[in-house]
Amino acid sequence: MKYKIQSTLLFFLAFSLKTYSQEKGNDQVKQKFTLSGTVANSLNNETLIGANITIPEINTTITTNSYGFYSITLPKGDYTIIISNTGFDNIEEKISLSESIKRNFVMSEKSKAIEEVVIKANSTKANIQKPEMSVNKLSIATIKKMPAVMGEVDVLKSILQLPGVSNAQEGSSGFNVRGGSVDGNLVLLDEAIVYNTSHLFGFFSVFNSDVIKDLKLYKGGIPANFGGRIFSVLDIYQKEGNNKEYHASGGIGAISSRLLVEGPLVKEKSSFVVAGRASYAHLIMKLANEPNSAYFYDLNAKLNYKLNDKNNLFLSGYLGNDNMNFNDGFINTYGNSILNVRWNHIFSDKLFSNASMIYSDYNYGLKLKFVGIDWKSDIKNYNFKYDFKHYLSNKLNLSYGLNSIYYQFNPGTIKPFGETSSINPDQIAKKYAFENALYISAEQKISEKLAINYGLRYSYFQRLGKETISTYESNQPVVFNPELQIYEEAKPTGTVTYEKNKKIIDFGNLEPRFSAAYSFNENQSLKASYNRMSQYVHLISNTASVSPLDIWAPSDQYLKPEILDQVALGYFQNFKNGKYSLEVETFYKKIKNKADYIDGAELIANKAIERVLLNGEGRAYGLEIMAKKNTGKLTGWLSYTLSRAEQRTPGRNANEPGINNGEWYRANYDKMHNFSITAAYQFSKKWSFGGIFTFQSGKAATFPNGKYHYQGVTIASYCLRNENSLSAYHHLDLSATYTPKPDKAKRWKSEWVFSIYNVYGRNNAAAFTFGQNTDTGASEVRRMSIFGIIPSVTYNFKF
Repeated sequence: MKYKIQSTLLFFLAFSLKTYSQEKGNDQVKQKFTLSGTVANSLNNETLIGANITIPEINTTITTNSYGFYSITLPKGDYTIIISNTGFDNIEEKISLSESIKRNFVMSEKSKAIEEVVIKANSTKANIQKPEMSVNKLSIATIKKMPAVMGEVDVLKSILQLPGVSNAQEGSSGFNVRGGSVDGNLVLLDEAIVYNTSHLFGFFSVFNSDVIKDLKLYKGGIPANFGGRIFSVLDIYQKEGNNKEYHASGGIGAISSRLLVEGPLVKEKSSFVVAGRASYAHLIMKLANEPNSAYFYDLNAKLNYKLNDKNNLFLSGYLGNDNMNFNDGFINTYGNSILNVRWNHIFSDKLFSNASMIYSDYNYGLKLKFVGIDWKSDIKNYNFKYDFKHYLSNKLNLSYGLNSIYYQFNPGTIKPFGETSSINPDQIAKKYAFENALYISAEQKISEKLAINYGLRYSYFQRLGKETISTYESNQPVVFNPELQIYEEAKPTGTVTYEKNKKIIDFGNLEPRFSAAYSFNENQSLKASYNRMSQYVHLISNTASVSPLDIWAPSDQYLKPEILDQVALGYFQNFKNGKYSLEVETFYKKIKNKADYIDGAELIANKAIERVLLNGEGRAYGLEIMAKKNTGKLTGWLSYTLSRAEQRTPGRNANEPGINNGEWYRANYDKMHNFSITAAYQFSKKWSFGGIFTFQSGKAATFPNGKYHYQGVTIASYCLRNENSLSAYHHLDLSATYTPKPDKAKRWKSEWVFSIYNVYGRNNAAAFTFGQNTDTGASEVRRMSIFGIIPSVTYNFKF
């Protein structure tokens, strides 16, 4: 296996270097030089991610990396350099290249003109020709034009309006991509893993939009530098802080308020940004003698220091927590903690590097008075990554690096509800794991019309001791009872003890990635992609959403790593010089080792999860359409997804039926139709309006199809798993923003945001419960809804 891996990597490297040597030989015929530097915001010196650098003379466009750095090698000569980025005025500059030059550009933000000027080098056009598909990038400027629910714009709410993305149900946290589960999304905040993305049942996200600099969602065609999850990557970066002058901004709302402060530590060399949010509805509820309460808080912070032109240091962190208390008998607490230290180093005008050391912790707890349990769990990881970007030529760029993550899993520390800390808790065995990866990828322009991106990632996962593991007859922790025709938990036949850091089991996987873009002209292109992904950590949950009831667990001899293969094909077109754009994609993906649960599985405080798990397979396929209007008073997009997500768990032998008789059935996250309209209208300098309409097919559900009586007790019998559906989910949100004095030059600037969530008061079903009327004895169905119509007003300020 090791020989195979080494051979594959060497072949990949040899192919890339051969291409480079051919280009270098051509370069010797005509002398070439390198133009490199950074692109930043003129107001605060924040570097700009994904800014376009266009050279019309050679019909080439490149983009800045995640730290605002760019590099391009050109023949000696005179060139026009056009810098463009959404929300900024273009820069056009003549450069005479007779030697390698370092040139830093600063861009000015667009003024709030009612009619937006169509720019010469529209940023959408760059995406047409780039070998990047199934990727959506939303600028903060775009997000802030969207309706602000409860007066606050939200990162997660914005990506839910994209094709292929949905939420499990109202009141659920997280998001689902192309029919995938929540745990299959790799969510990164400044490169640190975020395990839970929501506050208050998903009503708010953990991402404070005031401090967010850039975000990008990968649904497919995922680059080789990302790994560890199989369905998507949400890559988010925080602001670095204004290194020119001090500023503050924030908002005061009906449920929560927020404040951000930023400024220089050493002017034009070092800066900081600190942002905090907190809700206070629970205080109002206490005044009204309401026994229930729910609140959250979070804190973002970031420092950066420019050592010199080639070295930058960053320190960033996040701390957030939720607390929900219902009648002092149902108490949930959960939160994320993140710390990241990064070092950017420029080795040369062609070689850029970033090294990161990251700590991430997600803790979650549950107190249930009616069952007498106080349960706490957490997952911690220590992450080191070192990435390189090598700009070999203007036609070939290499990315390569390594990543190591050490995991600590605490499935549960349990004690009786309400007992003092002196009671010795019952500790479910902690688990440990080590995940390593090496990757290399190349982005290459084959011709004026064809560009490709190809890469390879090798991931290696080790499950480590200290742990005592149960053994089972025939190595089967789940057995089938032929008399009752049900699966049951097997009884252990013995145990095996592994000492600390002793390898229990390991897995290794090669993960090839490929994408290509063929441009018919500057406005039309056809793209295709393939990627294989491996996932070694899993969310143990039989619900359709992330909640504090969920447990993270590593792969082992029973819970196998999930492996995904995905192919996609897309057509992209710009109209009227980028004023309108159209994106159409179709995809197919299959998943091996899809975890499934036996009927009646108990997950809370389960010390042997393997006894309720079976391994199956999954598949998803669909069509996505997105039509956008990019400029003018009215901007926005329409998205539609037609898709199907299914899974199957056949019997392990001819005598076992499997789940649902071994047939394909709808996955928890299957939604055939997903339609949304997002619009923003700049009515005047003082008034702007926004609206979002969302419609989704009802999520899969399992309903009773009959009942029987046993010893005086009525018991429901159920249909096949996920054979039914909840009712369709839809709602309309509107917002209006009023800026009292938009032209006033004074430092204090303010605005009022009026919003209505769920304008027509749709009671979307979060769940159905089935029971018996105590008075009549008749069977009845109860529909549970969480949110109705919610109006709000928020006052935002900046100075």
